Amino acid sequence: MKRELENLVFQMHTAGVPYAEAVREFKKRFILEVLARHRGNQCKAAEELGMHRNTLSRTLAELDMDTAQIKKGLRRPPRSVRPAAPGLQIVANGR
Repeated sequence: MKRELENLVFQMHTAGVPYAEAVREFKKRFILEVLARHRGNQCKAAEELGMHRNTLSRTLAELDMDTAQIKKGLRRPPRSVRPAAPGLQIVANGR
């Protein structure tokens, strides 16, 4: 993992990505990953990140991350859109 991070930093530096932008993108991706793991629950995500929930909320605002969109993206699709579970068949008239 360390090697991958070193390669990414090298690529970003070579491409001329400013430090502030690189840090901002890292924060966004890291926080999004933790939020996804906790299905948008900011209290649990903040605990895992080692910060207060209010600090997480402020950080999300600073990064222009819309928490409603994050939660919406983590919701299950309606039943009409979900694929049927493998091995289950819908049988008409109980046959």
